[in-house]
Amino acid sequence: MANSIVIGGSAGLGRFIATRFASRGDDVVITSRDVGRAVAVAEEIEGNVTGIAVDLSKPSGLESQLASITAVDHLVLTAISQFPNTLREFDVEEATAAVVTKLVGYPEVVRLLHPRMAAGACVVLFGGVAKDRPYPGSTIVTTHNGGISALARTLAVEIAPHRVNALHPGVVGDSPKWAAMPDHPAIPRTPLGRLVTMAEIADATDFLLSNGGINGQDLTIDFGFSIN
Repeated sequence: MANSIVIGGSAGLGRFIATRFASRGDDVVITSRDVGRAVAVAEEIEGNVTGIAVDLSKPSGLESQLASITAVDHLVLTAISQFPNTLREFDVEEATAAVVTKLVGYPEVVRLLHPRMAAGACVVLFGGVAKDRPYPGSTIVTTHNGGISALARTLAVEIAPHRVNALHPGVVGDSPKWAAMPDHPAIPRTPLGRLVTMAEIADATDFLLSNGGINGQDLTIDFGFSIN
């Protein structure tokens, strides 16, 4: 049994990963910016799951928000503030929140929880393939996901011997965001003609958490989309 923390675990991939952790008997903490949602989702997941409110876009408040977490074996950061933001119609406030969430909020969470990490505890930071494959409106997403790669490397040095790695999913075909689009335009651009699944993302997360030889690395999981 492990103490597993999933920042952003109330929806999407974060919730799927948190559910997997809980199903194998971990004590799990999930977060949402809204405490009501965090608590409600925690109650929906079978197992020992606690929901708390955490807002990475306002990192000065994280110390008090994370105070109830006393032990960490696995720390997975999936939280994101993401939407298309073109230069033509640039929203500065939304762009600032998105960048702060990942490039200030993520390291602040690691800094605060580092003293509570058990021997062998490790961290997985979520980025995305937009870091290498930009699209119209992805300037901010591409930028902060590229920063996640650098962040994984520097944090691996800062908190050694604890390991830190970055996971970069592509389009996840059965995720709540994309499941309603069975003919996603990314499908023909993958070598075998399908998208990666949430279960495969969770498997990749487990790999990074469990394999002691992987540290300060990027893992892209997109069923080959990025090679075409």
